[in-house]
Amino acid sequence: MKYFPVFLDANYITAMVIGGGEVASRKIELLLKSTSNITIMSNDVCASVERLISLHKLTWLKHNYQQGHLSHINLVIAATDDTEVNKAIATEARTKDILTNVVDQPELCTYITPAIIDRDPMIIALSSSGSAPILIRMLREQIEKTLPQGYGKLADFSFKFRDHVKARVKGIRNRRSFWENTLRGPIGQAVLDGEQQQAEQQLIASIKQEIAPPSGEIIFIHTKEGNPDNLTLSAHRAMQFADAVFYDDKVNAQLIEYIRRDAEKFHQPILSEILLNYQHAIELAKQGQRVLYLLAGNEPLPKNEALLTSGIMTQELVSGS
Repeated sequence: MKYFPVFLDANYITAMVIGGGEVASRKIELLLKSTSNITIMSNDVCASVERLISLHKLTWLKHNYQQGHLSHINLVIAATDDTEVNKAIATEARTKDILTNVVDQPELCTYITPAIIDRDPMIIALSSSGSAPILIRMLREQIEKTLPQGYGKLADFSFKFRDHVKARVKGIRNRRSFWENTLRGPIGQAVLDGEQQQAEQQLIASIKQEIAPPSGEIIFIHTKEGNPDNLTLSAHRAMQFADAVFYDDKVNAQLIEYIRRDAEKFHQPILSEILLNYQHAIELAKQGQRVLYLLAGNEPLPKNEALLTSGIMTQELVSGS
């Protein structure tokens, strides 16, 4: 990756926007979604910037760019229409290790602003590393159409009851399974429908019940040629909710990017066509984990007596081309 994706805690942002035109106005409006700890440096400002300064009581240094004002700043946006001034701003900011964005001059930036889908407190950030803004706009449009506006309510609902569920449902694996069933089921739908009280009552009732620990399983996925674009929905879902994954050198490495990031990943030095590590997979499944075994091609699974007698639930999927 050319850019490392990260979200900054707005409580610690002290921002400087240098410039006072419409571009600066848009940058200030974006920052104001998170913080009002913003200083504007510009001799003249347009009407929209002046309104934002007045409305949010922002600090205004009424002069054009001058060195020596970045001592307590940790994020700078250079939005002047003078490329040489922008270059000077970037140079000063870089010597102080300040995050810097220079409008329309990516070579001077130490960070770029992604396209944002806001479902507060849920935020989706999209970037093509500056290479294809039109493509990002198309992708954003697709996601906007499929993501309900109420998804932020689901996040607030989860946060409200997080500690209650943590106290009642023991074990990370158990809680993940509980929340998955809750948010995908009638309770989650009630939140999306605006039936907050009903959803809360149902959740409280559900955590009072005895919650059985999740049973482990092993899912074998034959990936054929390993084209990620041809993953089936069932395979994609299995990857997102796996606790552990086994794979060898013949499995397309791009598929590993689709696995849940905190799942344990076990690279196998011996190709699966020679030997499958059934025993390790069985051990993890007996601990209640959801185990994924990725297999290149589409060869039949060899029978294994230990697996047959273990009582572990298994699935076999074919996905890819």
